Amino acid sequence: MIRRPPRSTLFPYTTLFRSLLYVIIAGFSVEIPVIGTNEQSSRNLFFHVPMWMCMYANFTISVVYSVWYLATNDLRKDIVASSGGSVGVLFGLMGFATGALWSTYTWGGTIVNDPKQLTTGIALTIYLAYLVLRQSFTDLDKRARVSAIYNVFAFALLIPLTYIIPRMVDSLHPGSATSPGFSSKDTNHVMMRVFYPAIIGWVLLSIWIFTLRVRYKKLALKNLLHG
Repeated sequence: MIRRPPRSTLFPYTTLFRSLLYVIIAGFSVEIPVIGTNEQSSRNLFFHVPMWMCMYANFTISVVYSVWYLATNDLRKDIVASSGGSVGVLFGLMGFATGALWSTYTWGGTIVNDPKQLTTGIALTIYLAYLVLRQSFTDLDKRARVSAIYNVFAFALLIPLTYIIPRMVDSLHPGSATSPGFSSKDTNHVMMRVFYPAIIGWVLLSIWIFTLRVRYKKLALKNLLHG
């Protein structure tokens, strides 16, 4: 007799797929207000911003477990840290790509001389270097320790590069010193009914991918140490 998994274990997955299905359908079909020169490109709000939320969530998990590894020297903590870093980079690149697509229609170019794009590109390059750094070591303990220290400094630069500095300088990006973000008048209740489920759905997807990668890496480590 096949046993069904308990509903408590299925709830996050059903919430994930229902949220994303709703976001994809509603995101392209609901009537949205015209916000400045954005026109229909404002629908990218349902995809672009959640990608950054996913990135921040996974990078936060990554740095927490890097610090935890430095305190315990437990390689399982390093696996979680590296998995969070990898998934964070994936969603960061998707956030950058959706932003570049958006700027094509609103700023007149895919990659323009904008501080937000430049600083975000630098931040992602730093984390890409983190992934390359991990591949340069064959000794597991040395790789874990060096990359954990690097990860702490990378995270310390992440917030200033992607949030603080762009808000202090002139930028085309909403939320900067000279370009205010969308107001409640712009993003009406219809957009918010899609935007908040979009954040929930995409973040849950990133966490699901993260957990799959952690399980795979732990299994690989177990086979390496005991195989």
